[in-house]
Amino acid sequence: MIQIDGLSKWFDLHIANQMHVKPLRTISFDVEPGKFMGLAGPSGIGKSTILKCIYRTYLPSEGSIWYDSAVWGKIDLATANERQILHLRRNEISYISQFLRVIPRVTAVDIVAERLTARGVTRADAIEQVKLMLQRLALPEKIWDAFPATFSGGEQQRLNIARALISQPRLLLLDEPTASLDYRTKTVVLDLLHEAKKNGTTMIGVFHDLEWLKQIADDTVTLDPSVHAAPLQQV
Repeated sequence: MIQIDGLSKWFDLHIANQMHVKPLRTISFDVEPGKFMGLAGPSGIGKSTILKCIYRTYLPSEGSIWYDSAVWGKIDLATANERQILHLRRNEISYISQFLRVIPRVTAVDIVAERLTARGVTRADAIEQVKLMLQRLALPEKIWDAFPATFSGGEQQRLNIARALISQPRLLLLDEPTASLDYRTKTVVLDLLHEAKKNGTTMIGVFHDLEWLKQIADDTVTLDPSVHAAPLQQV
């Protein structure tokens, strides 16, 4: 489903005495369809950077990210144009980050339903599916029609998870999806991820708690600071 070959990312910090930061270098791994690949390693090694490069929040500095898309077949996400990336985000690839970024004055239900209506699902059917998902994640019904800016961190994260899973993506990227959740909700999320795997979703994820990662991952890539990170350098 996805093949990462020699992926590197670096940044030039012009406000920090022209420092050259290379948090991630020469990462290579493959993920088979319907499998979960975990990313492990010390904080700051570049695990989130890998996910952002795949999702194209970051433009990779080197290397390729070959993804087997439903529309174009094998496509390099590192060089795909913006139209292709937007199409894939809308129809095939979902991302669960640690932070909720949405239009401020849109209700929780509409934020999640939009992922379905954008694919042609009627609003009525989309709302029914969303309600079932929010119930499973124990998001209080009294706030479904409220604006997420007023939610707690845990409530926002549950909304993040609902929005990413509701459309049954082909590829799901997870960056600490359970970090702000209680034990019961973490268990529900783990069940939802197992269901997504059974339905064919391929996943790449970072979990702070490795015990939770072990319960879902088929394999794990462990990033080594001596190999995959470079020290700060003067530009």
